[in-house]
Amino acid sequence: MQWTTPEQRRSLGQARRKQVGRQQHDELKPKARSSPALVLIARSMHGRLPALIKLKYELMAQSPFGYFRGAVHVMAADLAVLPSTGIVSQLCGDAHVRNLGAFAAPDGRLVFDINDFDETIRGPFEWDLKRMAASLVLAGRGSGHKASSAQQAAVQCIERYCAQIRAFARMPGLEVNRFQVHRLGGVEPVHAALVKAERATPQHSLELLTEPAKGSASAKHGAPRRFKEIKPTLTRVTGALARAVLASLGPYREMLEPQRQHLLSFYRPVDVAFKVVGMGSVGLRDYCIYFEGNGPGDPLFLQIKEEPASAYTPYLPDAHMAHHNGQRVADGQRAMQMQSDPFLGWTHIGGRQYLVRQLNDHKGSIELADLEGTGLGAYAEVCGELLARGHARSGDPLVIAGYLGSGGGFAEALAKFGSLYADQTEKDWEELRRSLKAGKKP
Repeated sequence: MQWTTPEQRRSLGQARRKQVGRQQHDELKPKARSSPALVLIARSMHGRLPALIKLKYELMAQSPFGYFRGAVHVMAADLAVLPSTGIVSQLCGDAHVRNLGAFAAPDGRLVFDINDFDETIRGPFEWDLKRMAASLVLAGRGSGHKASSAQQAAVQCIERYCAQIRAFARMPGLEVNRFQVHRLGGVEPVHAALVKAERATPQHSLELLTEPAKGSASAKHGAPRRFKEIKPTLTRVTGALARAVLASLGPYREMLEPQRQHLLSFYRPVDVAFKVVGMGSVGLRDYCIYFEGNGPGDPLFLQIKEEPASAYTPYLPDAHMAHHNGQRVADGQRAMQMQSDPFLGWTHIGGRQYLVRQLNDHKGSIELADLEGTGLGAYAEVCGELLARGHARSGDPLVIAGYLGSGGGFAEALAKFGSLYADQTEKDWEELRRSLKAGKKP
């Protein structure tokens, strides 16, 4: 790869304004959709477990924000028909207010960062910002804010993103790579997530997810345990399927770094379950393995999560089809996060590709209720700052800064787009509800 000067990189970003002006990002063209929203969602269900598709539709029908979380394939199609900057970075792909959260770093400290990368792919940097802006408007409306306040939160998010990217463009590259956001604990919604994460110890997960096995004395310390049955969200897996899930640990171990292999060797698998998770992933195959290390007080839970292709893949002609979608997700996560799950990896079961990661190890997420009052604006700025860090780590902050310039028109345009997309999402949500009420298969 040919080295280019900082001045050339900044000039490259400035030149992209001719491709799409900064204030042109307020456009939305719903009539240009390649297919109706319900058709796009139905296509995204291909290959999912039929028994859970109905559940996903029911969850999406509960609120406009719930619909938005489950309809990333619709937004991918909507973004693809708009002019783009062509300035590429690693995308989170599903950037919204509930896909940031607290978790334990490898050194044991609690950190707060983007933490869902199922749709990650390399693409135009502004696609993440448009999805985040729309999510802030929807989350604001859903948590009792006026429409104008919700749109202002999107402005705050993008302004903070721009300011942080400009700062990164002036910093040495190594400093950008290890930049930490220090003021997060003072932001109330983030503080709430950190408190939840602090409580979500492995022992707490043990009590939450498992129970004494039948035939063992429940009161006896150290009694054998197994997964609870909490249908439809948690179901024990036995027989041939359980053996196949456990066999997938072989390829997973091989891709781990030697020190992680060594650590995992001290844990033995005890039980396997199927778990329904999130919103976008409902209907995909998601297994959990309960391990025991130095006795019953040393549990480890690994999640083996099916990963189809990113929703953006059809719209990015330069995006190479991932050799392994579990690896795509793990690589994208490591590219954007400063610290990642030490057990992050990938495997396969049959012809399907899976991500492997820890489950519930000091994890805490944001609820819409946390965004009431002044929490929304402060949290919006955190979203902007963390997206800027992820894009600066995985893209080129000088090129992005060159495009952004010093004005505020970009933030205003993105916030307006966020409001327009929130309006369109509410229409699409109503259409889904009418379809379900009429008993039609969407």
